[in-house]
Amino acid sequence: MRLLLTGATGFVGRNLLLQALPLYETVGVPVRSVEKLRKQLAAEGLDPSPPNLQILSSDPANWRDLHPDHAILGAGILFARTREEYFSTNVDWSLQGVRSLPETCQTVVISSLSAGGPTPENRAARTEIDSDQPLTWYGTSKVTLEKALRAEFPHRNLTILRPPMILGPRDTATLPLFRMAGNFFRLKPGLKTKTYSFLAVEDLVDAIFTALNSPSLLPPESYYLAAPKTLTDRELIAAVAACRQARGLTVPLPQPAMRLLSFLVDAIPALRDQLPSLTRDRAKEIWPSRWVCDGTRFSSLSGWHPHRKLPETLEAAHEYFQREGLL
Repeated sequence: MRLLLTGATGFVGRNLLLQALPLYETVGVPVRSVEKLRKQLAAEGLDPSPPNLQILSSDPANWRDLHPDHAILGAGILFARTREEYFSTNVDWSLQGVRSLPETCQTVVISSLSAGGPTPENRAARTEIDSDQPLTWYGTSKVTLEKALRAEFPHRNLTILRPPMILGPRDTATLPLFRMAGNFFRLKPGLKTKTYSFLAVEDLVDAIFTALNSPSLLPPESYYLAAPKTLTDRELIAAVAACRQARGLTVPLPQPAMRLLSFLVDAIPALRDQLPSLTRDRAKEIWPSRWVCDGTRFSSLSGWHPHRKLPETLEAAHEYFQREGLL
């Protein structure tokens, strides 16, 4: 069996690659920096040049010779400054990638809850029957890709997964949260308590491989994934602080102050590097008080169920940051 995996040096992709290497005869990974990939493998205690790892260029036209049986399209831009940047990679490049695959290739595309938007008013959770209401260029790029895939490849074995907030080891996007949680004063966006679905990255990896190996069980749709329990922003901060064995006070930051901060992040390159998720566009996802989705449809069809609890998920992330000397 041959696998094509995009985004192999990113958060989810790194976790996927570690699981995929022992499972596949060949794992093809399009990467921009081969050196970065080899350093990451070495940091995991692995051979930086595994015999079954095939390095590919980022041009999808060069992927055809791999002839993959399975494909996981996980690459994409999470944080950018313009709509064009999001659409160039998340839509155009991703479509080119699917066009390069054999028609028989079982494919999983990793989308996001952002494609659907926050929980509809007066509802406990967003489900697959709800209309999509993305708030940001990122979310719009994801739902645009989904619609384009359905229109162009209606008969492909293609599953789209929409995870919520993903937590776990190798996620540098949560590094600012872990650093902040070590301080006495911790800032929480907005005065109101916010509620979120989340998913451990290990459970997401399990869901992806379940989808690859269960094509007959899954109609070609977009599926939400989520852990059975939700968490609030205060609970998340407290849980991260517990990992760091730190005591402190969580201070709500009013929305006008958050808006001002997002303007500063857009304007100052050094702040963009430290707080990539706080651009003016991505900050729009901070304002809603509920980002909760219901993942039971995918679970009932595939038999997959998430198992990782929040404390063990955050502790694994904490151990990774410590190992890498980031905390």
